[in-house]
Amino acid sequence: MQNKVEICGVNTARLKVLKNDEIQALLLRSKQGDKQAREQLIAGNLRLVLSVIQKFSNRGENVDDLFQVGCIGLIKAIDNFNTDLDVRFSTYGVPMIVGEIRRYLRDNSALRVSRSMRDTAYKVLQAKEAYMAKHQREPTIEQIAEMLELKREDIVFALDAITDPISLYEPVYSDSGDALCVMDQVKDSKNTDERWLEQIALKDAMSRLTDRERLILNLRFYQGKTQMEVSGEIGISQAQVSRLEKNALSQIRKSM
Repeated sequence: MQNKVEICGVNTARLKVLKNDEIQALLLRSKQGDKQAREQLIAGNLRLVLSVIQKFSNRGENVDDLFQVGCIGLIKAIDNFNTDLDVRFSTYGVPMIVGEIRRYLRDNSALRVSRSMRDTAYKVLQAKEAYMAKHQREPTIEQIAEMLELKREDIVFALDAITDPISLYEPVYSDSGDALCVMDQVKDSKNTDERWLEQIALKDAMSRLTDRERLILNLRFYQGKTQMEVSGEIGISQAQVSRLEKNALSQIRKSM
């Protein structure tokens, strides 16, 4: 995939790459209704589509499908590009291609999102595309919120809800050694094998104590009572509570 993508029997690695001045000239002709110029723009930017879909290579999707969806985004970018602004076509085209692919992945995702949340997200995406078509740059969340008269939080939640899921084994950092994966950043540090073993060992050590020693530890460390309060509750002196507590803790340390 990194070297070539064949679609309809054509190797995209052999496709012509247009220079920036050639793209600008063809864009002007395309805006004037020149269909041949439009076709040349599409053919000359297929490598741009190829470079974008490589970012989605780990999703398990069919490469040809992603390529064709990316081409739809490319065509939209060509048709909506504003030639009056001093902006490179790729600056506008790449987000359009990415957006089209993400829309395709969301619509075919196994994860279900509520209808209201999805509708809000689509309104945000449409507003984003309209803003980009006019200004040739991406809007901020605040600008979208003002356009749609929505709360910033609602927009953020809606976009988060339709964000493509990633694997826990997705590498996020690698420095010529073992890669750091998403799992390493979000793993549960409390429910580990080591903690389970400690809990088992503690339960075994507690079972070897007398009923009075277990009661004292429960009152002291689970219910947070003082030694004086414990002595009054079980009817022995504070000195006896202190001695039994120390003895119980000593036995637990030896057992573990």
